Amino acid sequence: MRRRVGIAVGLATVLALGGGWLVLDAARASSRRSDYKLEKTRVERGDVTGRVTATGTLTALVTVQVGSQVSGRIAELYADFGQRVKRGQVIAKLDSRMFAAQAEQGRANTEAAGGDLEKARAQLEEAERKLKRTQALADQNLIAHAELDTAVSAAKAARAAVASATGSRSQAAASYNQARVNLGYTTIVSPINGIVISRNVDVGQTVAASLQAPTLFTIAEDLSKMQVHAAVSEADVGRLEPGMPATFLVDAYPDRKFKGVIRQIRDAPQTLQNVVTYDAVVDVDNAELHLKPGMTANVTFVYAERKGVLRIPSAALRFRPPEELLAGPGKSGDGGGGKKKHKKAGKGASTSPAAGTPSTASASTSAAATKSVWRWDGEKLREVPVELGVSDGNKVEVRDGALGEGDVLVTDAVSKSERGGGKNKGLF
Repeated sequence: MRRRVGIAVGLATVLALGGGWLVLDAARASSRRSDYKLEKTRVERGDVTGRVTATGTLTALVTVQVGSQVSGRIAELYADFGQRVKRGQVIAKLDSRMFAAQAEQGRANTEAAGGDLEKARAQLEEAERKLKRTQALADQNLIAHAELDTAVSAAKAARAAVASATGSRSQAAASYNQARVNLGYTTIVSPINGIVISRNVDVGQTVAASLQAPTLFTIAEDLSKMQVHAAVSEADVGRLEPGMPATFLVDAYPDRKFKGVIRQIRDAPQTLQNVVTYDAVVDVDNAELHLKPGMTANVTFVYAERKGVLRIPSAALRFRPPEELLAGPGKSGDGGGGKKKHKKAGKGASTSPAAGTPSTASASTSAAATKSVWRWDGEKLREVPVELGVSDGNKVEVRDGALGEGDVLVTDAVSKSERGGGKNKGLF
């Protein structure tokens, strides 16, 4: 009897110890799970639009800076801001008195050089006549041979003097022509039909054209047709092509959206603070003349649209479970190997287009990206590989994968210490 009682006591002790161990283990697991608040979201069906954003400046199609090719004082102005001008119309004049005097001096020098040429020609005729007489006398042996040599040399010198005088007259004529051209430059005319959008001088101001022509006016040919020069990031320029529509906003009309079409994507790179951009030229219709040169335009290019597709938040692609969640009862089915795999995937996710900003977040429409997300089945985290499509920066299209509409995905896990020990305020 005593033996049976001992056996019963031993069994009771073993059962008590085992139960206590199970209760302790469950308590530890519960404590481990409660250390994190899981932020969750659901897989939904909707639209995803891939966009590229850029900032640009509005300019006229043709803008000409009218300058002065000579230095001088502004004597008259015949055009002002906003005035329409025609090609060949006089818009300004410089003080021309000095240039007129130079032209008159050039004319006088030309006339003097002409007189010198006539004198040299007369001397040449006299030297040639003297040479003929000397030659005749030398043929009859009536003079010394030395006199004939002197006459030949004098004739040659006279011919050279005529050539020199001819060159001097040409130089004087060229100087006279240059002086007249400079005199003509004192009258500034419009090279195109357009509108004066800038005037940089006033009457009495002196302009100096020693190194480069100073700009007096800026004339836009036609403001009803304008362009936006948008700086597109090198990561996005491959998604754009000529003929693609674009929309943009300007600060002057924040509630109005303007439309345009890409006309050209220029190949010349522009580097600023190690950021490489390319110039996308967008043609804009400005028939109402609301847009003005120099306005800043925030341009949006839509390169892809997906209707009624499965989509997930970009945050779900960036989430990687903490080690504690994978090491306990809620771990994924692939265990530690899965953890290493996800660490590798997480490294790739940092450069994933779906995890970037709206202008650089979109995956290429020609090549889908494959990443991993973590699905919550109520008790465990499960890794689900998915094939991604277009992204708008917040939502990403799911092209393929073991996900369905309504599935719960984890986007973040916040530890109790990080949230200050507050209550679980997750979505589910």
